Amino acid sequence: MSSGRILAVESSCDETAVAVVEGGRRIVASVIASQVQLHSATGGIVPEVAARAHLRWMIPVLDEARTRAGIDDWSDLDAVAVTEGPGLAGSLLVGITMAKTVAWSVGLPLVPVNHLEGHIYAAWLLDPDEEVKPAPQFPLVALVVSGGHTFIVEMEDHITYRLLGQTVDDAAGEAFDKVGRLLGLSYPGGPAIMKAAAGATTHDRRFPRAWMGDSYDFSFSGLKTAARHEVAGALGLPPEARELDGSDLSDDDVAELAWAFQESVVDVLSSKLLRAARELDARSIILGGGVAANAVLRERIDEGARGMGVPLIVPRPGLCTDNAAMIGAAAYHRLEAGVRGDRSLDARPSLKLVV
Repeated sequence: MSSGRILAVESSCDETAVAVVEGGRRIVASVIASQVQLHSATGGIVPEVAARAHLRWMIPVLDEARTRAGIDDWSDLDAVAVTEGPGLAGSLLVGITMAKTVAWSVGLPLVPVNHLEGHIYAAWLLDPDEEVKPAPQFPLVALVVSGGHTFIVEMEDHITYRLLGQTVDDAAGEAFDKVGRLLGLSYPGGPAIMKAAAGATTHDRRFPRAWMGDSYDFSFSGLKTAARHEVAGALGLPPEARELDGSDLSDDDVAELAWAFQESVVDVLSSKLLRAARELDARSIILGGGVAANAVLRERIDEGARGMGVPLIVPRPGLCTDNAAMIGAAAYHRLEAGVRGDRSLDARPSLKLVV
């Protein structure tokens, strides 16, 4: 295979992203237009608004990525990759339409990629000037934890996944957002809760953990309910109170509640991932997805991994959130395996990583 220079497009949710990745590892260029400010007013993503923003930014982002990568001629590329799912249907369609148009107009292979495997393959990425470092070694276990997904998989080789466990209800990132709103914090909830939790001093609150027996599955809906009851109590209201205004909480209450909630999530996520690594004799541990940017989670898993003598690979925070470089990394191995998309390629909002 040639240098494997792939133009990748990601538009599954609220980030319009285009990247050029070489050899499945080296980021040549990566451009992202974020919609965080756009959706902060509603405290969550409005699908129609997100799709319109992708339409506005897709061409400028593509042009900027080509400029940064020095792509003057489409023949400098080996393929075009795009996220086909899971995600928001309208958002996915914008990226797929762009990728199809580019691929077919210039005669390049089109490679569809699962957004979830992209989060795993972010662990292989190297920044433009970063020194080469060892790639993750198989067999490995990977935890992807984001606003829409929370699961653990085992990989014995490239693009080969065995699902070990997943959330049975809400994703951890979605719980962070909901509890962040309860506490009167800004959107997105993950970074806001981490910042607030750092100010806790007494650490005397405790939230429940849903261990789900010996399984690797997760559940966070009960934790959200517990958080709601705790906030109501701190406000002097009954547990069943419908209207809660977290802005009326004292700074100390916000900090302690944020710490207790974060501790519960981190405890369950780290314990299950590390247990999977031990039981499966993993040679590498990968942590990916937007919640992987949480410093407390990273430190807890790193401490356990070092105790086992197993390397933990976590992308830098900017590569944990949605980006196109991770799609390019996964696409390299799909291209080598002969995976191609055709004219029937369509958005698959509910696409699974493992069927």
